[in-house]
Amino acid sequence: MKKPKSKPRARRQPLVEGQVWRMADANLQVGMIGKLLVHYKLAKPNAVRIPNSVGGKTTIEKFLRKNKAVLIKG
Repeated sequence: MKKPKSKPRARRQPLVEGQVWRMADANLQVGMIGKLLVHYKLAKPNAVRIPNSVGGKTTIEKFLRKNKAVLIKG
């Protein structure tokens, strides 16, 4: 039996400091990256003040995947 051909999956780029990811309603800017945690800023595109946040690497990667984020800088 032949396996049905599937589309090759686009490999998700690893998180790197300085990246900017665009989602439907917000941008996520990656700050410092540690062993387990990531410092990031999540805000609407034209926000004036953006708070810093901290989250786990795997959590951020799942969030980006779920929201179909597109890498625009980095």
